[in-house]
Amino acid sequence: MARLSGKIAIITGAAQGMGAAHAKLFVEQGAKVVLTDLNEEKGNATAAELGENALFVKQNVTNEADWANVVATAEEKFGPVNVLVNNAGITMAKKMMDATVEDYRRIVEINQVSVFLGMKAVLPSMQKAGGGSIVNVSSMNGLVAGAIGYTDTKFAVRGMTKAAAMELAELNIRVNSVHPGVIATPMVVQEDTKAAVEAFAKHIPLGRVAQPEEVSNMVLFLASDDSSYSTGSEFVIDGGMTAR
Repeated sequence: MARLSGKIAIITGAAQGMGAAHAKLFVEQGAKVVLTDLNEEKGNATAAELGENALFVKQNVTNEADWANVVATAEEKFGPVNVLVNNAGITMAKKMMDATVEDYRRIVEINQVSVFLGMKAVLPSMQKAGGGSIVNVSSMNGLVAGAIGYTDTKFAVRGMTKAAAMELAELNIRVNSVHPGVIATPMVVQEDTKAAVEAFAKHIPLGRVAQPEEVSNMVLFLASDDSSYSTGSEFVIDGGMTAR
């Protein structure tokens, strides 16, 4: 039996990269999936490839009205939502001295506030479904230091996950965070960064970067009933980087 049979899922940032890999695996495992992103062209193309059990909705994850529309569309098309994957996020390649307040607020809105909005928006639907699983994608930089802005917001996702897990346990809603290391997404392996990534990979205990599907397998576990007794926990996929 498919591991996500009967599940209705929303996955943000799913037009390409890790989010698209999650959506593909979810559909293969029996879920009906709403993919969201700002990239309408790639989002529609990805959903079309996945077939009738996938639907793309254009979304700004920092906008509360957009969240309400995504949940309503999911319910209308497939039924009450019982899985949310807060995958959308950005990086900020600026040092503290060079970053403006606007730069900082933008990454906080996309990486942190959107997770709060998503969890809040999906709660009534999950209650209709009798429970659910929320998977918040943080980073290994939600555990150890990295770039300013990115590290801050990914630590915040970790904290929100724990707070939400305690609050929502009585509603049969589980909340966990996933902490990927360096993943071979199009953004990471493009030509201008390829050499730097290959050099960095030599310092990873497992000696390589991860494939998106390796993260998807962890997200699948948390979305499925296989993880029925896991909540408020951190699941690390970093090849051993944070174990040093």
